[in-house]
Amino acid sequence: MNSINKNQPEHNREDLEGLDAVTKIREIVKKAQTCFFCTAVVKGGFNGTRPMNVRLVDDAGSLWFLSAKDSHTNQELAINPNVKLFFQGSPHSDFLQLDGRATMSRDQAKIHELWEPVIRNWFSEGETDPRITVIQVTPTEGYYWDTKHGNTVAGIKMLIGAAIGKTMDDSIEGKIRVV
Repeated sequence: MNSINKNQPEHNREDLEGLDAVTKIREIVKKAQTCFFCTAVVKGGFNGTRPMNVRLVDDAGSLWFLSAKDSHTNQELAINPNVKLFFQGSPHSDFLQLDGRATMSRDQAKIHELWEPVIRNWFSEGETDPRITVIQVTPTEGYYWDTKHGNTVAGIKMLIGAAIGKTMDDSIEGKIRVV
C-alpha cells in the first residue's frame, strides 16, 4: 500500500548559494524595496526593529542603506553589528529573511551613489549632511519562500485546486547563502 497522500502539498526546496543567492536576493528586494531591519541589542535576542529602504544590492550580495548617525539603528549597531532583515515582496510570495553583519561608514562616494533627492526629507542638508551614514549589511545566511512560476500561475493553481479539492502547491523555499 502506498503511504503517500496525493492531497498533500509537494515539498519544493531549492537551496541557493553564490550568484544564485544574490540573484534571488535582488529579485525579492526589488519587489519589496523596504524591509524590517532588526538589531540585536540584547544578548540572544532581536528587539530593535524598524522599516528601512534598501538603496542597493551589490554584486557580492551586500545590502546598502542610509541612516542617521544619531539614530537608534546606528546606536544599536555600535553595540552589536548582527542584524536580521525581513522582506515581503507581495501578499502571497517573495518572502525573504536574511541574517547578516552590519558595518557603518561615512563613505562620501557611496553616499553619493545611494543618494536620491527625496532622501532630503531625512537629511535636510542634502547628500553632504554630516548626519548621513552608510550601512552595509553582509548576509551570512537566510531563507526564502516564493512561487516557482510567478504569482499568476500560482493563483490559477490555487483556484483550480480549490475547485477540484486538491492541493496544487506552486511554492518553493530554501536556504540562502551568499558567501
